[in-house]
Amino acid sequence: MKKKYLLAAAMILFFFSLSSPSALQASEGIEFSIRFYDRRIYYADADPIYVQITINNKSPQTYRFKLADERAFSIDFDIRTMTNRQLAFSDSLIRKRTQNQQVYFREITIESGESFSFMEDIRDYINLNQSGSFRVKASIYPELYRSAAYSVIDSNYLSLNLRPAIIYSSDGIPLEMDTATGAVLVRQSIPPDEVVSYMLKARQESQWEKFFLYLDLEAMISRNAAERRKWLAENEDGRQRMIAEYRRNLQNSVVSDDISVIPTRFEILRTVYNNNEGTVTVLARFRGNSYTDIKRYTYTLERRDNIWIIVNYSVDNLGTEANN
Repeated sequence: MKKKYLLAAAMILFFFSLSSPSALQASEGIEFSIRFYDRRIYYADADPIYVQITINNKSPQTYRFKLADERAFSIDFDIRTMTNRQLAFSDSLIRKRTQNQQVYFREITIESGESFSFMEDIRDYINLNQSGSFRVKASIYPELYRSAAYSVIDSNYLSLNLRPAIIYSSDGIPLEMDTATGAVLVRQSIPPDEVVSYMLKARQESQWEKFFLYLDLEAMISRNAAERRKWLAENEDGRQRMIAEYRRNLQNSVVSDDISVIPTRFEILRTVYNNNEGTVTVLARFRGNSYTDIKRYTYTLERRDNIWIIVNYSVDNLGTEANN
């Protein structure tokens, strides 16, 4: 009789292990991965940081799991500093998990060879109010969140760099930060030729904060008639998104503009200005493998509150010269 009880208990444990989500992951090739949805420059305590979550079924069997309508009961994020200090959960996440409430969910079915993806903002889970470098890992609870000891599947790691939070001036304009010193970059009342030189030297040194300091990105966007019409049709939030996208595209060399190309050498040829407007002509060289391109830039500037701002530019190709 005792042997029968032992055999029955062993069979129960065996079938329970087969049905657990962790066992499914290990034996049937269920992959859980994350990646940044729109990889860009992230700031502490600012815009959302969206992560695309993907569950891939590489097994020959159908895989099923529960996905809560309130994703806090299906997903976790673990974010740690380079010294392995874990960042605190957000207040909203703590409130959701401590409230006495009914958890609604749907069962997701992933057939063999298929995958299922959705997005989450990690700021909904973790307090990201400090700058620095971090490691990000996600976890999924296939049978919903119960406790830290409940079965869980972990994802890969992502590297996250957060710059200091954006500081705004009294008129609501964001102030740039010098990443080398952490100091606020303030526009100075300097002549138009020095403004252009400042911008070009910053580009040579890949100091994007300084590069954008004297640029009017709204005016740059409006150089294109189609983009100008789109700009006028947008509300304030939409315009801010357009500026952010244009800035990212310049940094990623997506925009077909010459202003963000790194000059090997440059020299100021001519500066003309009155009380409100000015132009600066620059001869710039761009060294390639065999030849150096020579271009003439004419930058247009406007004076605002005694500060010269670059609002437009034009480019003339002057040919090439062989490299020595």
